[in-house]
Amino acid sequence: MTTSAGAAATSGLTALVVEDEAVVAEANALYLQRLGLEVVGVARSGRDALRLLAANPDIDLVVLDMNLPDSHGLDLLRRIRGAGHGADVIAVTAARDVEVVRQAVAQGVVAYVIKPFTFGSFRTKIEQYLAYRVQLDSRQAALGQSDVDAMIATLRPALSSQDLPKGLSVEMLGRITAVLQRPETWSAGEVADEIGISRVTARRYLEYLADAALAERRTSHEGRAGRPEVRYRWR
Repeated sequence: MTTSAGAAATSGLTALVVEDEAVVAEANALYLQRLGLEVVGVARSGRDALRLLAANPDIDLVVLDMNLPDSHGLDLLRRIRGAGHGADVIAVTAARDVEVVRQAVAQGVVAYVIKPFTFGSFRTKIEQYLAYRVQLDSRQAALGQSDVDAMIATLRPALSSQDLPKGLSVEMLGRITAVLQRPETWSAGEVADEIGISRVTARRYLEYLADAALAERRTSHEGRAGRPEVRYRWR
């Protein structure tokens, strides 16, 4: 995903950096400015973030650390949403726990950048976000399915085989994802039968999607002979 420097420089979008480490906060603000966003403030705590958001209700993007001195980033995000702020959020954090990632995605975080990171990786996420906003802001009427798919794909571009655990393929992941995106829930056996692969293989892909917070796993006791069965559905 590439976005020209000229396009980024004219984005007209505003950002708030929420980061308690001074050096990191300054670097993140500088990165955003280099990519064409106007940084309206840097908050060193959750309290500062809420104050700045109240003073600047039209902020487009919050770059949010999860570990703050007075609150967790997820708690702050809930308070931001509870106060009616609709800013997009990109998490930039050392937090790697699966549950933190899952809750972040559930609360609408559009990207998740794990520290430490290079400017190149940060730039990629911001450029993807800018491209998404360009598509979103250029639409005047109701969106069709292809429009929505294109915008979501901009935020979450296709994986390469290097991004996946050994033994998993992008092609098969796409086929399983397509099945899982149907309304019902699925067991590994049902996915295997649908695609024509082994149950073990289907379970590996389903567990990968669940661990990546893209799918939800639930234990059901409605299987054969009442035995517990793990079922999956797309988030």
